[in-house]
Order: sequence, then structure tokens, then C-alpha cells
Amino acid sequence: MSGGFEQAHEHLEHTSHGHGSDPHNRRAAILIAIMAAALSITEFASKDAQTEYLTNHIAASDTWSQYQGKSVRRTALLSEADLLSSLPNSSDPAIQKRIADARGNAERMQSEPGKDGMEQLVERAHEQEHERDHASHRDHVLEIASGGLQIAIVLASISVVVGLPLFMGASVVLGLASVAYALIGANFIH
Repeated sequence: MSGGFEQAHEHLEHTSHGHGSDPHNRRAAILIAIMAAALSITEFASKDAQTEYLTNHIAASDTWSQYQGKSVRRTALLSEADLLSSLPNSSDPAIQKRIADARGNAERMQSEPGKDGMEQLVERAHEQEHERDHASHRDHVLEIASGGLQIAIVLASISVVVGLPLFMGASVVLGLASVAYALIGANFIH
């Protein structure tokens, strides 16, 4: 085992003393630089997806809270109307007006097109949840692609140290697969 380590160490010293102008090392350096740039872009996109996830998660939570508040107010208005209707003097015009106002306000809270009725809030919350889930998926895909690129960079580095082109080939395949996975899986390419 130590013989392999010593040989790799000698190869690394040989490469670092100016004798490493071999085309394999130059290609590896260029490949590592390209994959490092792709890794940087992937990490940036992943952070963007995380921010989008949090933004939509908070927005959906706020929308559901607004829905619950309206639901409580609507229930109170309907209870008020029912209570007023059960009074012995419920036929009094003033009480009839209060009953009608309470029921009208309750109905407006249920659905108010172009505004924040409960039906509109449910629709908006579901859209925000969909956006949140999409951002979570993008982040997951980009994290996997980042891991693949990191491993590909390590394989390319090992290829330089031990001089095995097989590692370089595996690095290229894994790097390309990781970039393709990021582009397709994160819906950058449809």
C-alpha cells in the first residue's frame, strides 16, 4: 500500500517541478476548471431554489392564516345571523337588516372575486404550495448534481496524481451526467 502512495507522491512531485507539461495533465486541469465552474453555478442555482422555497413556504403559510381568520369571522357572522333569527322580535326591520348584513358579509368572505375571499385564498395558497414544492424539487436535484460534480472533480484530480486515464474517463462521464441531470431535472431544459 505504501508503495502506491510513494509512487503517487513521486508523480505529484514530478508534475509540480515543471515536468508535468504532459497533455493529460493540461486536459485534466482544464476539465477540473470547467467542472469547478459548473459546480459553482449549480451551487448558486441551488441556493436560489432554497430561497424560492422559503419565500413560497412563508407566503403559503400567511395565505392559510388569512384564510383561517376569514373562516372564523365568517362563522361568527353566520352565528350572529342565526342567533338574531331566533329572537322573538326577529321580524323587526332593524333586526332583519342586521341579519341581512351579517349574511351578506359572510357570503362576501366566502367568495370575493378579484379580492381575498376564502375561495380565492385557497386557490392562491395552492399555487404557492405548488411553487414551493417545485423549488424544493429543484433544490434536491441541484444538490445531487453538485455532489456528482464534486466527485467528478476528485476523480479528475486522482487521475493526475496516479496517472490513470480511467479515472479521467470516469470523471468526464460523471461530470457530464451531473450537468445533464441538473439541466433536465431542475427544469432548465424542458
